[in-house]
Amino acid sequence: MTHGDEAHGGAGAAAEGGDGRTAVGSAAAADGTSTGRAHDTAGRRTLAGRTLLMSGGSRGIGLAIALRAARDGANVAIMAKTDQPHPKLEGTVHTAAAQIEAAGGRALPIIGDVRFEESVAEAVERTAAAFGGIDVVVNNASAIDLSPTDQLPMKKYDLMQDINARGSFLLAKTALPHLRKAADGAHVLTLSPPLNLNPHWAGKHLGYTMSKYGMSLVTLGLAEELRDERIAANSLWPRTTIATAAVQNALGGDALTARSRTPEIMADAAWAILTRDPAACTGRFLIDEDVLREEGVTDFSGYLPGGGADGAGGAGGAGGAEDSVREEDLELDIFLDG
Repeated sequence: MTHGDEAHGGAGAAAEGGDGRTAVGSAAAADGTSTGRAHDTAGRRTLAGRTLLMSGGSRGIGLAIALRAARDGANVAIMAKTDQPHPKLEGTVHTAAAQIEAAGGRALPIIGDVRFEESVAEAVERTAAAFGGIDVVVNNASAIDLSPTDQLPMKKYDLMQDINARGSFLLAKTALPHLRKAADGAHVLTLSPPLNLNPHWAGKHLGYTMSKYGMSLVTLGLAEELRDERIAANSLWPRTTIATAAVQNALGGDALTARSRTPEIMADAAWAILTRDPAACTGRFLIDEDVLREEGVTDFSGYLPGGGADGAGGAGGAGGAEDSVREEDLELDIFLDG
């Protein structure tokens, strides 16, 4: 239970929310505007010059995805609420932007709220104006409350629906005119689970399940609706829990964090998806580990806590042979059957 970057409500409603690859040459235009190409001039897969608009992204998985794109030389706009430091969650939209710039990308920090149409419209227009277009939308922002039905306040139910399901629909919908103009096709990537109809997951936390499956329905519907327009829509979900501030502070503390992979595995998987041909990869509910296996990765030890030279392994990091946590010790994420 790992996903997203913002904190909403009290301790019971925290938000959810690396690369082992060698960086490739930049395909960015000289002025940094979007090139709309998913390959460089040598034909290598890259996000260089591509423009990403992400909800959330101040920390955790969203920030890891942003930094992976930045290392290619991407333009990254992050729309998040965290303008000032949070007492429990590290990072703001401004610190994230600084990290993106330091990693080699161009950043546009936007203070905004994915729940509100005017705020989303402003974020979309500012991104397009700053970078000359939008090639990728990442629906990363998400709120979580795992309370059972009779203990879930409607205020928190509404918050999850507004951020998770409605927010994902709204951001993708608003960005569509720009995605349609992307020269080499476009992507909508939503951090949401497969539509697993095992009654266990609805019965365990119905309100949260409804909101996350609403995000996944955005993927399912957009993929079909846009199939002939070279705009891919996919969902990405982790095989295991991911070590984020939300997990540490609101879900499982040190014990769960120690059994979780690093956010870089999601970043590497997202990179792989976003550099694929949108006509060939759409409408899929993808698991991070499976995506990387499709890319030829077989060693995931670098994504263990403390694993790898820079905390990221997989596609080329230094494995985590000395890690105390083993693959079999990792916690399977929710919505996945063992």
